[in-house]
Amino acid sequence: MSKYWSPIVSTLKPYVPGEQPRIANLVKLNTNESPYGPSDKVLSAVTAAANGDLRLYPDPLALRLRETIAARHGLTASEVFVGNGSDEVLAHIFAGLLKHDAPLLYPDISYSFYSTYARLFAINAVEVPLDAQFRIDLSDYERPCGAIILPNPNAPTGIGLPLAEIERLVAAHPDQPVVIDEAYIDFGGQSAIALVPKYENLLVVQTFSKSRALAGLRVGFAIGQRPLIEALERVKDSFNSYPLGRPAQAGATAAIEDEAWFEATREKIIASRGRLTDQLTERGFEVLPSEANFVFARHPGHSGETLMQALRERAVLVRHFAKPRIGDFLRITIGTDAECARLVEALDEIL
Repeated sequence: MSKYWSPIVSTLKPYVPGEQPRIANLVKLNTNESPYGPSDKVLSAVTAAANGDLRLYPDPLALRLRETIAARHGLTASEVFVGNGSDEVLAHIFAGLLKHDAPLLYPDISYSFYSTYARLFAINAVEVPLDAQFRIDLSDYERPCGAIILPNPNAPTGIGLPLAEIERLVAAHPDQPVVIDEAYIDFGGQSAIALVPKYENLLVVQTFSKSRALAGLRVGFAIGQRPLIEALERVKDSFNSYPLGRPAQAGATAAIEDEAWFEATREKIIASRGRLTDQLTERGFEVLPSEANFVFARHPGHSGETLMQALRERAVLVRHFAKPRIGDFLRITIGTDAECARLVEALDEIL
């Protein structure tokens, strides 16, 4: 602590990101990055932007990128907000839309940035427990509240909710903003973006870090009706009017335009997820049903921490959360087939 800190600093529990170590011959399956590099079209666009006039500020409106995202979903650019990764987009959402007199609701086992932002922005929040199968039970959200945020699929469990259930939730709370965080939606779920024209209280958040393989560029976006987007713009322009640099805007635009690359790599990851799930199940693991680019699994004979450390000793990195109810689970990113094979080989040595 320091005498120079503002009072809020000492009360914060910062989000802890996945480790980014430098280990020789590492199989890195801990942060849900894509195992495949971005498309050639993205690399060309980023290179061209980097070779351009970087002495000038980027477009503060990121208009071309927003138009490209909007066109893909049959919407207008005025219904799209972009930011420096979906984490920054979420920060603006918490500041601009989720602080009300009644509490914010979100799952107790979920993306841990939600609780971090709730503390940072002094939001009264209630964590709603997952059920015994680690699923989100939407009947638990049938209560008075100020706002709701849910990840779909959930993280770290990977379990998704059908679009019809999402719609019932949104329809049941017409006077509250409902935010659906879809970081992993492209790996098997149905996006709620299709519901945006129908519901003025719905905001959907997505990222380029997972299915578009652009974690290093930091681009995320939100889609909603104009009043919600305007709120985010007001927050952004009170904080940083230029969140996305020229290379990021160019690369993200090219990523949306290269639909063939997106579909091919997405399908490969989904297929690899199925094979890895079968291999883990054959070795005695309980694997939760995943619609994400990772699986959440535990073994009855080994603690999660023990397995994580044993894998690390074999240069295979996975994510472990030392938290109640999930301390024996490992979150394992879907890598290439060769990386998944390394993981299984390491597990066979350990088990």
